[in-house]
Amino acid sequence: QVQLAESGGGLVQAGGSLRLSCAASGLTFSNVHMGWFRQAPGKEREFVGSISWSGGSTYYADSVKGRFTISKDNAKNTVFLQMNSLKPEDTAVYYCAARRGTYFTTKDHEYDYWGQGTQVYVSS
Repeated sequence: QVQLAESGGGLVQAGGSLRLSCAASGLTFSNVHMGWFRQAPGKEREFVGSISWSGGSTYYADSVKGRFTISKDNAKNTVFLQMNSLKPEDTAVYYCAARRGTYFTTKDHEYDYWGQGTQVYVSS
């Protein structure tokens, strides 16, 4: 059974930083692409970034490029989203997702598994 568990959300002032974690289990990690998405109130869920578990290649949405960094810890089967220089518009529920295969995609419906989400509030 695949499980994804996000943690690390909270309240932070604009300009601050947070690190989200996604602990994964039940996956064949040599053939997985991990993504981060977010959904703000009244808006559609949007792609934030992703990482290929085997090769480590990362991809980012333009809105977070240069501020957010995705990394992974193979030993702990955990993916991280380091968020720096946070802005009020980054406020959202952040979701971790996994896709079987190493194909990169920004489309949420192409991901097979999802975590429960973690809330991030950025105050101005």
